[in-house]
Amino acid sequence: MTRSGRPVEGSWTEHYSELGTGPVSFRDSTSKEFYELEREAIFKRAWLNVARIEELPRTGSFLTKEIEAAGASVILVRGRDDRIRAFHNVCRHRGNKLVWKDFPAEETRGTCRQFTCKYHGWRYDLQGVLTFVQQESEFFGLDRSGYGLSAVHCDVWNGFVFVNFDPEPRQSLREFLGPMITGLDDYPFARLTERYEWVAHNNSNWKIFADAFQEYYHVPSLHPQQVPPEVRDPNAGFTCGHFQLDGPHRMVSTAGRRRWLLPPEYMYPIERATESGLVGPWRTPDIGELPPGLNPGGIEPWGISNFQIFPNVEILIYGGWYLLYRYWPTSYNTHRFEAYTYFSPARSVRERIQHEVASVVLKEFALQDAGMLGGTQAALEYGVVDDFPLNDQEILVRHLHKVVVDWVTEYQSYRRETAPAGV
Repeated sequence: MTRSGRPVEGSWTEHYSELGTGPVSFRDSTSKEFYELEREAIFKRAWLNVARIEELPRTGSFLTKEIEAAGASVILVRGRDDRIRAFHNVCRHRGNKLVWKDFPAEETRGTCRQFTCKYHGWRYDLQGVLTFVQQESEFFGLDRSGYGLSAVHCDVWNGFVFVNFDPEPRQSLREFLGPMITGLDDYPFARLTERYEWVAHNNSNWKIFADAFQEYYHVPSLHPQQVPPEVRDPNAGFTCGHFQLDGPHRMVSTAGRRRWLLPPEYMYPIERATESGLVGPWRTPDIGELPPGLNPGGIEPWGISNFQIFPNVEILIYGGWYLLYRYWPTSYNTHRFEAYTYFSPARSVRERIQHEVASVVLKEFALQDAGMLGGTQAALEYGVVDDFPLNDQEILVRHLHKVVVDWVTEYQSYRRETAPAGV
């Protein structure tokens, strides 16, 4: 079995011996000290998805992104050469936040020819070059070429825009993503441009919510009114068809049908009327042959694959449309959850309504998971229990927490090795 190959039949966890099978600790989700290490070791060193290229459609299109876990605000902009660049959102004169609208802590977007600081009028072009200084002769030998905007490493994969705050990233974006994720290279993300989005501010560590979408063991108990009868029975042994790990990344696939034939009492009337709901529109436009990397386990009938890109992004693909989740830590026990649904552009009013219905039903489904978070976080912080048994279906939960601890441990070792003597 290769690292990203399909394991043979049987226990999933035991195919990855480095994970172990014993109880796990969730102290990485309750410690303020660990969170500060996590910010340095992970969110300032890993590639982070911050946007889609459709959000920057033309020359001068820009947006800002607040990334609390990295202590940063970033400007993304499409230049005259069509390249997307990222810069720290800081004027090089006196450190004023360069791009903001009504409130400096709020994200903004738009189109411009240049960036002008509100404080003293310094101007920067779309490539971050300082082009104008108010009363330049008053400065002492100022060399404009040394005071352009501070760049952030930026790259694009399949239309997903990533940044990396490490001054010298250890891997290119493609190397970081690895073969399991880049197995989606031929999926037509660029054709699915009708987007719906929402944001939730949650009272839990970011990993606790990510865990909710890494296993479907909870489905019969938590979502009994939104799944088929054969899944709803807790004694039915509902499980997923395929789990896979590749470096720090994870994926899970489930069997299913495009339309779950639920009894009327388990569907909203609007779902029946529009033929759309939890698994999206019952019919979607043909988007062509799907890449084999989408269903690496060869599940038939295939339903959904959830690709979890370390540290905080999930792409859930339902064939003709997909979901994107991001978990942004805002403290050791809070995070911002961003959710997006992407469809082929609606060709009729009916299709537009189907997309909106699917988005609303999915939002409710996700919020059922979110409703558990406060209780989970509070109970973990009591510190009464520190060894939690995980079953074979929770292999991805086990993997995420191990990878996080591994990255922090590696960072601590690096700091000790590079610290000046006597420090």
